[in-house]
Amino acid sequence: MDSRTESERGLSAEWARLHRAFVGYLRIECGLAASTIEAYGRDLRLMLSDFDAAGLVEPSRLTPRNVADHVAKLGREQGLSGSTVSRHLATIRVFFRWLLARGLIAENPTEILQSPTKWKKIPGVLSPGQMKRLVEAPQPPRESNRSPRGAPPLWLRDRAMLELMYSSGLRASEVGAIGLTDVLETLGALRVTGKGSKQRLVPMGEPAQAWLGRYLAECRPMLARRAHEQGRMLDKGRVFLTKSGRPMERVRLWQVVKKYAARAGLADVHPHTLRHSFATHLLAGGADLRVVQELLGHADITTTQIYTHVDRSQLKRVHERCHPRA
Repeated sequence: MDSRTESERGLSAEWARLHRAFVGYLRIECGLAASTIEAYGRDLRLMLSDFDAAGLVEPSRLTPRNVADHVAKLGREQGLSGSTVSRHLATIRVFFRWLLARGLIAENPTEILQSPTKWKKIPGVLSPGQMKRLVEAPQPPRESNRSPRGAPPLWLRDRAMLELMYSSGLRASEVGAIGLTDVLETLGALRVTGKGSKQRLVPMGEPAQAWLGRYLAECRPMLARRAHEQGRMLDKGRVFLTKSGRPMERVRLWQVVKKYAARAGLADVHPHTLRHSFATHLLAGGADLRVVQELLGHADITTTQIYTHVDRSQLKRVHERCHPRA
């Protein structure tokens, strides 16, 4: 019987075995987040498939040229951006360092590889007016579209999620991971677990607190009841649940944002757009860059600095107000 997992299907037996062992190393020894492990495993599988297609099935036979050809192919044939290729290259480097440490290769073929230039891409941002339309898009269904009697008012859940994402600058994965014990009502704040399992306290705005309170009182108990019908704690103590009472996943949250963006007449909006808008509006209002860095959970302030290049209108207003020859 083939013991390979779905992600290992199509790989030769040796590459499938190493793929499985490497993913286990990332999970157990490195302690990476599930989403990071998933991305690393996906990137690695793509490279190993290329090696299989070229007849390269032994790590010891790989050369820098083999790896460089795969990296070049990512941009040339796959059409990936420089930043995405850089992420693939980070996965590849970790994988070959792991092979070297295990004695499966004598030299690391990635040492001479250079990362592609990463252009700083200005993130998409909604104006305050557009943001207002988006968060107000979830509304009770009209009389003709009423849900069956006793059905959970899911629009309350969606309104609370959108308000929180904008009010607190949360990542999609962070929204899904919020537990009931992470809601600190007396402080008006959330305990958020971000990348690298790092925790931070993030304040909630008054509208976000109000809508979250309504959702927790009027909608979540009905969703949780469905999760407990079979005698199992399917909700895992999470705040935001699906109709079946399970925790919201990133894909479902993405769908919710897309749904209400279309309803508000907005194009090219995704969960991170709300986070970008949160940071940009704070800086436009005069917030300190270090404070925004802390709120976003960025380890490096250079990651936060990109938001200082977004609001050109603010620069113009400051120039007109302060420059003697404006």
